[in-house]
Amino acid sequence: MPRKAITAKNATSIGPYSQGIDIDGLVFLSGQTPINPNTGKLIEGDIKEQTQQGFKNLFSVLDAAGLSADDVQKVNVYLTDMNDFSAMNEIYQQQFNEPYPARTTIGVASLPLGSKIEIEMIAKKK
Repeated sequence: MPRKAITAKNATSIGPYSQGIDIDGLVFLSGQTPINPNTGKLIEGDIKEQTQQGFKNLFSVLDAAGLSADDVQKVNVYLTDMNDFSAMNEIYQQQFNEPYPARTTIGVASLPLGSKIEIEMIAKKK
């Protein structure tokens, strides 16, 4: 099955990868860090602001695929500081309706450009 790339105007790629790939209606979204798509720079701010920007970027890719947050089945969140978990979770909860997607949150040593968070998703077309 060939991969169909998904690209959004309001998201950024900082390497040789697609923002999203659709394979038979299963859509894999690459991890997004809180980069401002207009400047190409990481936004400054706390984990809440960075989490919000990461989701804005991801939802732009979802929209380009013809999908919404309700189509998301799995989310992976990478944090450089697990002390940010509660604040991230507060913003995360506002992004989805119940039942929430399955999720994994992992603490990592570092992320590209000094980001505090990176988020990736898997969605399914109806």
